Amino acid sequence: MDMKRRTFLKTAAIGTILTQRPFMQAQAAENTQFRPIVIASGNGLQATARAMELIKQGKDALEAVVEGVTIVEDDPKENSVGYGGLPNEEGVVELDASVMHGATGRGGAVAALQNIRHAAQVAKRVMERTDHVLIVGAGALKFAKAHGFKEENLLTDESREAWLKWKETLSNKDDWLPPHDEKTKDIGAIIKNANRHYGTINCNAIDLKGNVSGCTTTSGLAFKIAGRVGDSPILGAGLWVDNEVGAAGSTGRGEANLL
Repeated sequence: MDMKRRTFLKTAAIGTILTQRPFMQAQAAENTQFRPIVIASGNGLQATARAMELIKQGKDALEAVVEGVTIVEDDPKENSVGYGGLPNEEGVVELDASVMHGATGRGGAVAALQNIRHAAQVAKRVMERTDHVLIVGAGALKFAKAHGFKEENLLTDESREAWLKWKETLSNKDDWLPPHDEKTKDIGAIIKNANRHYGTINCNAIDLKGNVSGCTTTSGLAFKIAGRVGDSPILGAGLWVDNEVGAAGSTGRGEANLL
């Protein structure tokens, strides 16, 4: 049966629309903008402001939060992360950091990293350039240097003075335990009246595409035993991201979160 020209064109047009509908729907979803959100711990006001600025420019949430916390890592007056962080008992600053990228479900972390102030950036590089999740100690330092990060002394005059003052008043203000019952689980209760410092920055965000990412970075428990690692670089403890649910991070004494 012959089809009239008008009927043919109408049928062809409908067929074209139906064929393109999945593409149009996917394109519409891709063009949908979500409300950006950035949250952080109390020391992260500058980090959230910078991260929000980048997200509004269309940057990925992980890129935004890592650049945001870099501001805090650079601040010598912030003694819980990065440059100027309070050192371990030997006077050496050791940094821990972790990142997670909700869109890909990937993550990376470093622990006990010395002489590199931007631990969060190194953790992000672990995620991007390796199939590992966590690199620690001397290996983390070698990895960072191989990727162009510069070594430097992270101890400021202020953090050094705090360390020296701590050394003058040791005894019950260090991590070495007195004799105690092995059945005692709450070992923290054994150390009383300890004027200890611990702090961390956690920053999480949702970008314009609705993807969630997070970052946690810290210099860890002040005056800790060298090599001590808390919860911050442990994915599932110091940080977790699920793109369908959200993100969470922790600050404070890591041992309380690991046990």
